[in-house]
Amino acid sequence: MELKSRVALTFLLAGLLAMLNDVAFASGWESYGGDPGGQRYVAAAQITPENVSRLTEAWRFSTGDMTSKPADLLKRRYAFETTPILVAGSLVFCTPFNEIIALDPASGALRWRFDPHIALDSRPANQFVCRGVSYWRDGSAPESALCSARIFMGTNDARLIAVDAGTGRLCPGFGADPAHPGEVAAGADRTLLWPGEFQITSAPLVAGDLLVTGSSISDNVRVGAPAGSVRAYDARTGKLVWSFDPLTLDKDGKPVRAGAANAWAPLSYDVKRDLIFIPTSSPSPDFFGGQRAGNDNYADSVVALEAKTGHVRWSFQTVHHDVWDYDLPAQPTLLTLTHEGREVDAVAQVTKTGFMFVLDRDTGKPVFGVEERPVPQGGALGEALSPTQPFPLKPPALVPQKLEKGAGFGLVWFDRQACNARLDGLRSEGLFTPPSEQGTILYPFTGGGANWGGMAYDPVRQIAIVNVTRLAHVITLFPAAEYKGRKAVDETSEISPQLGARFGVRRDLFMSPLGLPCSPPPWGALVAVDLKSGEIKWNETLGNLPKALPVELPVGWGSPSFGGPLVTQTGLVFLGATMDSRFRAFDIETGKVLWTAVLPAGGQATPMSYEWKGRQYVLIAAGGHARSGTALGNAVIAYALPE
Repeated sequence: MELKSRVALTFLLAGLLAMLNDVAFASGWESYGGDPGGQRYVAAAQITPENVSRLTEAWRFSTGDMTSKPADLLKRRYAFETTPILVAGSLVFCTPFNEIIALDPASGALRWRFDPHIALDSRPANQFVCRGVSYWRDGSAPESALCSARIFMGTNDARLIAVDAGTGRLCPGFGADPAHPGEVAAGADRTLLWPGEFQITSAPLVAGDLLVTGSSISDNVRVGAPAGSVRAYDARTGKLVWSFDPLTLDKDGKPVRAGAANAWAPLSYDVKRDLIFIPTSSPSPDFFGGQRAGNDNYADSVVALEAKTGHVRWSFQTVHHDVWDYDLPAQPTLLTLTHEGREVDAVAQVTKTGFMFVLDRDTGKPVFGVEERPVPQGGALGEALSPTQPFPLKPPALVPQKLEKGAGFGLVWFDRQACNARLDGLRSEGLFTPPSEQGTILYPFTGGGANWGGMAYDPVRQIAIVNVTRLAHVITLFPAAEYKGRKAVDETSEISPQLGARFGVRRDLFMSPLGLPCSPPPWGALVAVDLKSGEIKWNETLGNLPKALPVELPVGWGSPSFGGPLVTQTGLVFLGATMDSRFRAFDIETGKVLWTAVLPAGGQATPMSYEWKGRQYVLIAAGGHARSGTALGNAVIAYALPE
């Protein structure tokens, strides 16, 4: 048999095997993460490592936000994090202001547009963000009927919107209020301190005929934050079917004095098992837990819920009694791997700590093992820390987790000296060092490790790809009574009240006088993990910082990144995410950069890929992220090989 034929047969058999193991191998992109399990994998094979250098821009679409929205609002609260889906013959995505837009997949021409008219003065705590929309087909309705195919979206003002997938018209049967057809209020369980304290930022999950959504809740404002309930709605009517609150009871069976533990990242769905996988976050407030003794129930956990009932099948907690804001920021990835000679259906969860937990999908038991290890103690007055935390035996941590005294970085001697002098006065005992009035180093910082971009998985090679950030925060507690005085004299710093707690908190990036991170470079990396062995395959510096100093920074120091990777059948990894406004393609076997495109704005979004009429496209939203300081824009750009 010729070599080419053998290669083709190998890929064919591997693809068939993966399909039998419940892996979605469509060359389209029907869900936020490519498939309901979030693998971010596309089987289209037209673009290869050999020809990727020939990719050119095929089309570009601009949403118009840069000219239609107030400039001051864009500078402070704009984040273009969307990933389009390919459904009903159109590419469909949402803007940060929750407009839904449908485009022609071949040309990028506008097909329809829907605007829910959210309030621009609501001050959403996590910026104006919409990561994606969802698609559902009503199997009981004629194809020609209005809303037989629907697009669903959660909004920054906590509504669920349903529109017809072909026209963008509101679905009149969704929601019980005749004055507001096509929408359901999915808001908080208590009065908000301001309209933007509670929002929905990730695409709702479609599980059969249910629509399931989490929420995003402002951090560090108050002990009694809104509940982080996950809610399931009937996809036809919008009627609430069930609700799951991760913080219903403490270890003694008493109501927990906290809120949040919400699922702000995307959820995942196992169609065969009819299980929903929820990544929950930290309870409120983030950095002091004196009012919530114990391990906080289902907070900071991967929770497997039965889709029909919302009942817990199993859960696995990644952080006990979280006082570090080390919530689960990313979609759980459903995958199949070969372990000890057998195929295992697993769920992989990347975390802000830099750990990846790989759990059996049926039981929640760690595939590679996890052990409880002692962690630093001596928390603030009134704190009751967990004496141990879970550490996976494999894979190893994807980022450094301790900043040693004297290891501070600086561009020149006085810069380095200033970093180390400050480090000498802070607690820095490694991962899980408790917040303190003295000031504590959090390394990795609260943005990760990994963040909402999550991971991508190649089901044939069984390789996971994760982009990670390697920065540090300084967390300083202070008596709650000092909040107003501190805020009055320092309005630019992140100073939060933690109302109802003994302490307020100040959070600062650990930066040098010259404005560079005090943690050693590289500050960003792309990591490949071989999930057959649980070992790191390669770890490469990712991106560069934009020029921000009078001197040129050395190449190879890396960049913080927000957004996720995409992998293709042919062994390519596509990633934007970095602060240098570049879109790159990598070789999945080596991590070598094979192609780079300059974007008109930051690519703080997860790319997607699809095949349309015989041509493969790779697409990314290039709009930047105000909080990250990247260049802002409003473009969606598709790349393809020359026709």
